Amino acid sequence: MMKKKQKGFTLLELLVVIGIIAILLGFAAVSFAAAQKRSRDVRRREDLKAMQNALEQYNAAEGFVYPDDCDDAASYMQGSWPVDPGGSLLGYEYTACAVDSYCICVDLETDDVGNSSDNACSWGSGAGADYYCVANLQ
Repeated sequence: MMKKKQKGFTLLELLVVIGIIAILLGFAAVSFAAAQKRSRDVRRREDLKAMQNALEQYNAAEGFVYPDDCDDAASYMQGSWPVDPGGSLLGYEYTACAVDSYCICVDLETDDVGNSSDNACSWGSGAGADYYCVANLQ
């Protein structure tokens, strides 16, 4: 007599499929985390450019001087100064804000610095520091 062939998957086949799915989910999680870091860095760069534009507008409106305190130019932005998208307590660092110049920096999460408009504007050049800075345009 011939045995009737049973339908279904063996335990080994199920374990192989589960293992493959777990590996794919691991790759997806790592890729997703990296994409989140890059998107937060893009937001930080855009925020610094907006802050730079507000300070330049302040400069043009107030007789070609920059504010003593960078926060004084917040009225030239819609709303208020941006908040770091990563929830960092440090946020954006005003490395210098004087009547004739300013420099604003932010610590990026990724390694692609691609720095700012001015090489003289730098901050926190320690090991592993990836800062992006903007400086006065005038």
